[in-house]
Amino acid sequence: MPRTVTEAPARKPLAPTPRVLQLDLQGTPQSWMPLEQAAVHYASGAVAWDAGLDALATLRGGHNAATGRQSLLQIAPIIALRGVSRINLFDVVPGLTKRRLLRRDRHTCAYCGGVFGEELLQCEHIVPQSRGGATSWTNLVAACAGCNGYKADRLPEEAGMRLLYLPYVPSRYESFLLDGRNVRADVHEWLAKRLPKGSRLH
Repeated sequence: MPRTVTEAPARKPLAPTPRVLQLDLQGTPQSWMPLEQAAVHYASGAVAWDAGLDALATLRGGHNAATGRQSLLQIAPIIALRGVSRINLFDVVPGLTKRRLLRRDRHTCAYCGGVFGEELLQCEHIVPQSRGGATSWTNLVAACAGCNGYKADRLPEEAGMRLLYLPYVPSRYESFLLDGRNVRADVHEWLAKRLPKGSRLH
């Protein structure tokens, strides 16, 4: 007797987990943290100040034995922690990934100026790796497959090609925007106000 096969119900995509932007006391971005970790910092008195238009979340705790009221903890989307970083965070080079590089370059080919989807762009070494070129923010640009293939293992001038924009190392504030993972509008605005004048993320 043939067995009937039933299809499993389609799973709903998980909602993005809210994250809090952690700053040092001077307002320098340090990391993204989960709500639970932010709640611990609030409870321990480690939060010096916070920012954001509205609370990111309201966490409910236990009930007060005397009043019967339930404790509430409102978590802001941006929090600054007490203490000073042991290192100068502005000296830390942001991590380099293909996705972050393409976002820095606005998904625009550095040679033909075409705007492409992420899957149609490549990370192009201005000075080819075969000639000692580094895999770094200042030697990589976004390029379409056609331009990258035509340039091959040549310098741009050898291939008769001209860079339409110059590569650069993103600032600390740009780095957090380049993550691009469901950044709230008020957090995006807070970071954007602190971008360097020449940033392509304006």
